[in-house]
Amino acid sequence: MVSNAHQTTLDSPVNQGVHADTSEPNKIGASTPYDFAARNLAAYGGLLPVTTMLEKLAFQQLVEETLTVKRQTRSMPMYGFILGMVLACYVGFSRLNHLRFLKREPMLTGILRVAQLPPQCIFWRFPASLRLGIARQLLAYNLNCWLELFSREENVTVKTMKHTTLATARLRFLFLAARIWRHASRVGIRYSDHYQEKGAFQRLMKRLRKVARGPDGFAPVLPVPLCTRFDIENGA
Repeated sequence: MVSNAHQTTLDSPVNQGVHADTSEPNKIGASTPYDFAARNLAAYGGLLPVTTMLEKLAFQQLVEETLTVKRQTRSMPMYGFILGMVLACYVGFSRLNHLRFLKREPMLTGILRVAQLPPQCIFWRFPASLRLGIARQLLAYNLNCWLELFSREENVTVKTMKHTTLATARLRFLFLAARIWRHASRVGIRYSDHYQEKGAFQRLMKRLRKVARGPDGFAPVLPVPLCTRFDIENGA
């Protein structure tokens, strides 16, 4: 029996899963559009205000001016490692060996602008040498404090402003279901229209996007400054 090679030869199987997608990573930043009409949502949608605040406050410039790293990294820039560890700690993964659970988390990888996080061994060899264990945890807690200041009511004072723990604030802003959409070269985020804090979230994003640095420093985004009781009594 004579067989035809074209009839018997099978095509090689196509790789399935995330490795088969060779498109460039999502790029999430301060100017990323968002709306409230999404389905099939994923967690950590509240990282958008965090990355918007850090970008507007020139956090990357501060890190690059403060830390001196002689070793060049290939998988991600130095700032990407620092930001990845801080955001992972803010999400709730305080140890470096927990980063493997966020390896392909779409919000985090979109902010870092990579397809996936580098292997855990790279995080141990490079960022761990900077000895940022306690510092990154304190910075992750301060992210919550800064967001609370931006999201406060305009007539609130230091005395009347309620203290919120990190866990409470994460439940309000961080663990927000979202869906990342991509069309051509544009990337956007959609949140659920059932989100009860939609008004507060939109107000927070509007204030964060108004942050701008002038010749005398950052301009205020709220017309009424946060005053203490001493300032009020003395007409400051």
